[in-house]
Amino acid sequence: MKDLPENRITDAVIGAAIEVHKTLGTGLLEGAYESCLVHELSLRQIEVAQQVEMPILYKGYEVNTGYRLISWLRSR
Repeated sequence: MKDLPENRITDAVIGAAIEVHKTLGTGLLEGAYESCLVHELSLRQIEVAQQVEMPILYKGYEVNTGYRLISWLRSR
């Protein structure tokens, strides 16, 4: 990811989401929007991971519940 201030990253992500919505319109399944948003973010040179596992920690015990983050922007 380019070294952008946080507010510029936020603007870029919101702009990408708007672009995907304007291009695809409404009525598609979530997975279509997700894949297109990831592609749009990559076009804007923002690295993003898709479907990242998110374990739950309970009193030091890691529980793999199958939770996933839809998208995760990689840190600088």
